[in-house]
Amino acid sequence: MGKALLLTLAVGALTAADLASNVSGSREDDWLSWTVYAVSVLALLGHRRRPLPAAVVAGAGSLTWTLVGHIGELLNLPAMVCLYFVAERGDRRRTLRVAVIAALLSGAAAVVAGQEEGRPVPSPVLEMAIPLVPLLLGEVVRGRHELARRADEERERETARLVREERVRIARELHDIVAHTVTAMTVQAGLALDAFDTRPELARTALAQVRASGREAVRELRTTVTILRDEGGEPAAPAPRLAQLPELVGRVPLRVTLHAPAEGDGPGVPPVVELAAYRIVQEALTNVVKHSGARHAAVSVRAVDGGLLVEVTDEGPAAPSPGTGFGLLGMRERAAAVGGTLEYGALPGGGFRVRALLPVAAEREGVPG
Repeated sequence: MGKALLLTLAVGALTAADLASNVSGSREDDWLSWTVYAVSVLALLGHRRRPLPAAVVAGAGSLTWTLVGHIGELLNLPAMVCLYFVAERGDRRRTLRVAVIAALLSGAAAVVAGQEEGRPVPSPVLEMAIPLVPLLLGEVVRGRHELARRADEERERETARLVREERVRIARELHDIVAHTVTAMTVQAGLALDAFDTRPELARTALAQVRASGREAVRELRTTVTILRDEGGEPAAPAPRLAQLPELVGRVPLRVTLHAPAEGDGPGVPPVVELAAYRIVQEALTNVVKHSGARHAAVSVRAVDGGLLVEVTDEGPAAPSPGTGFGLLGMRERAAAVGGTLEYGALPGGGFRVRALLPVAAEREGVPG
């Protein structure tokens, strides 16, 4: 309200000075002139909250001055201020409608005033253009405000999208670490419990494996938390690589046949693709342990034209049920994150297969990791 009052006082002072100047050829100010002035200034007080009604009243005052013979450069100022806020606070359709009506009324008033004998004849074309100037200016300002608001909204949407993606990535990483390790530890702990009295050496070996799996899980969780906190402390341990697949297979409580290139063999694979392949194998083996009755699984990682082919198969009678849990979804997301694809399903002769194709060449060309 403070800004509106200050602007009203400033415009009212300029308009009053012009009205009282009584330039040559203009009608002298009288009670009618100042009554119209008072109404116009009162209407101007609402130029921010109710710009259209204010423009109607102030515009009517401006037309009245023209019709009774008042001439002044600043007599249109209250109406022009209100018209500016009509455009700045409204929309394009309203601005166009107001522009047409204001231009026609202003031109008609000039024509009518010019028909009176002894009066200066205002130019209808010039009078029609006068109300268009503040409307155009207000439309430009409103357009810039809308562009800035849309840019802010777009930034907010992009920030929200990045936050959602990061939450999904963190959830996927934690799921891969915890699900695999806890599943292996549960099986090994059950084996140790069954063999505790009859085969203590087997129980001791199983418990040692449980301890090793727990330490590995703690190490990976600590690495993940360190990356998330990013406090500039000690460097985080490197992400798992394909060279660590033998260690991963060794922690799985079932017999696994591994066919994978040794470290340094085959084409160079970007670390992000290696991590995706490692996690896919890890989750696929976890599913075999949790959902399949198989005692044997096969893991194959080999280079194909422009990519890396990862396959995990088992011979069990049961298979993971698509749509349940987050394991299959996480594997698909990991493959898609590096521009690859993932397929899974039951085999004709029994068992289950997970097959991922990760395009190494596409990743190098800029597929996000």
